[in-house]
Amino acid sequence: MNNDPSPVVLDVAAPAEKLASLKQLTMVIYVLYALSAFTGFTGIVAIIINYIKREDAAGTLYASHFTWQIRTFWWSLVWGILGFATLLLGVGFVILAVDGIWFLYRLIKGFLNWNDGKPMPV
Repeated sequence: MNNDPSPVVLDVAAPAEKLASLKQLTMVIYVLYALSAFTGFTGIVAIIINYIKREDAAGTLYASHFTWQIRTFWWSLVWGILGFATLLLGVGFVILAVDGIWFLYRLIKGFLNWNDGKPMPV
């Protein structure tokens, strides 16, 4: 028989706390991606966080934001590499400019949907 008077406490976050935490984390990741335009390194940190916390976001509206962020990172990286590879041909400048505009569009659209509490179209 156990005479320990302390109650058993489960370490389970309430759904509202989980959503608030995911909302904050999603914004931090958007900021890291935005900063990557200047530093580069923060984009790597952001993509790592996306993959580590993706499972936690499953089933919430933030799961679509994580997918949106991951796709933005990889496609922007692909087009950035292609742009740099074709700089000597002259077309690389156009590819890099379009990639930059597309990346900015994705960040702004993601932030606006985050701010409105809407999922991303994926």
